[in-house]
Amino acid sequence: MSQIINNKRYDLEERCLNFAKRANKYINHLPKTITNIENGKQLARSVGSVGANYIEANEALSKKDFIMRAKICKKEAKESRFWLTLSEPLQGEQKEKDLLIAEATELMKIFGSILEKSK
Repeated sequence: MSQIINNKRYDLEERCLNFAKRANKYINHLPKTITNIENGKQLARSVGSVGANYIEANEALSKKDFIMRAKICKKEAKESRFWLTLSEPLQGEQKEKDLLIAEATELMKIFGSILEKSK
């Protein structure tokens, strides 16, 4: 689903994909500690799930199915934020961590807004 605002194209599927790609790159740059490895695995699952469930939502067979998938997207974005918060990056990666947390928060708000408008 894409929207054009002020001659800019906003595609939430693409945004979710870019979020997952950036998070995966971030995960690959984390120091290889036991906690980062485990938290990174969880983060990789949750960031991928945001976009995958949004794609499923766009192909929903009913409004009820769409709402369920959008709720999962919001939940997975919130979970991604949690795993990002737990991660321990190298000093040079702290800014990217903060940007990813901000993006996860924005995605949560976007999906929350979609859910409110779907009622």
